[in-house]
Amino acid sequence: MVPAASLPDLDPFTLLFLAVQGLYALSLGLVFFFLLLPVNRAAAPPMGCEPSDADCPPIVLFYPVLRELEATMRTTFLSLSNLRYPADRYCVTAIPNANDLETVASLRRLALEFPFLRIVEVPPTSDPGWNAVWSAWDACPHAYWWHRGRRAGNRDLPPKKTRQLVYAFYTLAAERAGGEDFLVNYIDADSCPPSDHFMAAAEGMRHFDVLQAQNIAGNLNGGMAAALHAFDHMAWDGFVYPHLSADGAHPYWVLGKGLFFRGSDLVELGGFHPWITIEDPEVGMRFWTHGRRLGVIENPLIEEVPSTFAHGVTQRKRWICGFLQSLGRPLADMGMTWRQRMRARLNVLPCLSLVTNTFGLPIGAWTLFAWLDGRGTQPGWSVWLAVLNLSLFAILMSALYRSTWRRSALVLASRRARVLYLLRVNPLVLLGWWLFWTVPIAIGTWMFIRDHGLVWERTVKIDANHSLVRSAVVQPAVLRLGAPADPPLHANVNDQSDAGRPGLAL
Repeated sequence: MVPAASLPDLDPFTLLFLAVQGLYALSLGLVFFFLLLPVNRAAAPPMGCEPSDADCPPIVLFYPVLRELEATMRTTFLSLSNLRYPADRYCVTAIPNANDLETVASLRRLALEFPFLRIVEVPPTSDPGWNAVWSAWDACPHAYWWHRGRRAGNRDLPPKKTRQLVYAFYTLAAERAGGEDFLVNYIDADSCPPSDHFMAAAEGMRHFDVLQAQNIAGNLNGGMAAALHAFDHMAWDGFVYPHLSADGAHPYWVLGKGLFFRGSDLVELGGFHPWITIEDPEVGMRFWTHGRRLGVIENPLIEEVPSTFAHGVTQRKRWICGFLQSLGRPLADMGMTWRQRMRARLNVLPCLSLVTNTFGLPIGAWTLFAWLDGRGTQPGWSVWLAVLNLSLFAILMSALYRSTWRRSALVLASRRARVLYLLRVNPLVLLGWWLFWTVPIAIGTWMFIRDHGLVWERTVKIDANHSLVRSAVVQPAVLRLGAPADPPLHANVNDQSDAGRPGLAL
C-alpha cells in the first residue's frame, strides 16, 4: 500500500498508467463478477418424454417485420415449419404495418406456402382498433409511461417494432379474454428457431416466468464485419448473458428475440414500453422488479448479423441509446430501490468499457516487458497491477475462445471453418474492434441526449443464412451443444433472383 502523500511525487506517465490500469482492472473484475453468478437453464425434454398435447400451453409467436426481403422471411418460415409442437397449440402471427404494402404482399404470398401463418396489419394509432390498448393501459398502473411523465396519455406512439408488438398483443389479449392463458414469443425477421424451441418453452415455463433463448449468427464467416459482429453475440449472448438469470438475484434484460412471457403477466405489467429505442432492457428489468424469474434456453436461434460495418453501427448505436434510456428514470418508475437501480446499471458497463481493453492491455503489456528488461520507470509495486490485468485478460479470453469454439460447431460444418473464424477474431483484431465500438457508443449516447431513436432504423437483412437454414434435412442449431452432427448441406433451393436482392437501408 503506497501512502497517499507519495502519489504527487509520481511522474505524469505513472499516474496515467495507474489510472488506466485501475479502470481496466475494474472492467475486467465486473465481467468476472457476472461470470460468478449462477445460471438458470431451461431445456426441452428428451425425445419420447415430451408432454401430451393437452399439457402443451398455447403459444403465439409474433413476427414484426418492416420492408423485409421475401427470401429472408421464407427462410425463417422454413425453420418454423420444423417446430416440434402440436399444430393446434401454436400460431405464427406476422405483424407488418398496414402501409408497408410490399411486405404485406410478400406475406400474403408466403401464407399460401405456409398455412400456419396469420397476418395482422397494424393500423395507425388513430384507428379505433387501438382502443384495446388504451383501455388496458388505463387500467394498468405498471404502464407508468402512460400515467405520468411528459408523454403521459400520448397516443401518437413512435413507428417502430415496439408499436407493432403492442397492437398485436393487446388485440390478441382482448380476443382471448377469459380464456386459457397463453405464452407470447417473438422473433426478428431473420431469426430461425431450433425445432425444440416451443418444447423448451413448455418445459421451462413450469419453473420460470420468463424464458430467453440464446442466439448465434449463422453468417459468422461471411467476412470480417460479420465475424466481428457475430463475436459480440458470442461474448455477450453466449458467454456472459446467461449469468443474468442469477437465481433471480440480479436485474436482467431480455435479448429482443426468442423470448417467452405469459400473456397474463404482460397484461398485468403493462406490455411493452413504446418510448424507448429498444424494448429489450426495460421490459426485462420491469419483470424482474415484480418478481418474475428468468430461465435461459441454451439451444439457440440462428440469426443474421450485419455484413458491413456501417450497418453494424446502425444496429449498435440503437442498442446504446436504448440501454441508456432504460437505465434512467424508468428504473425508479418501475419501482426499483436505489440499490437495485445501481445493480441494474452494471449491465451496461461491459459494453461501455470495451474501449478500456484497447488501452489497458497494450499499456500493461508494454510496462511489464519494459520492467522485465530493466527499462521500466514505474515503481515495482505498480507493475503488479499490470500483471494482474494481463492474467485476468488471459483467463477471460481463454474461456471465451473455448466457448466460441464449442458454439461455432452449431453453424460451421468443418473444423477448418471454425479455425478460420477464430483466426478472424484473434486478440489483435479484437483490440481494433473494441476501439471501433467508440463510434456507436458516441452516436448512441448523442441519440440518448437528444431523445432520438424513436423511428425504426431496421438492420439490413440479406438472407445470409439462406444455405444453412434451407438445408434439405440437417439444421445444426436444432442439435444441443456438444451433440454430434453431420455437416449441413449447402444446396441453394431458393429462387436465385429473389435470394440475390440487396438489403434495404432505411
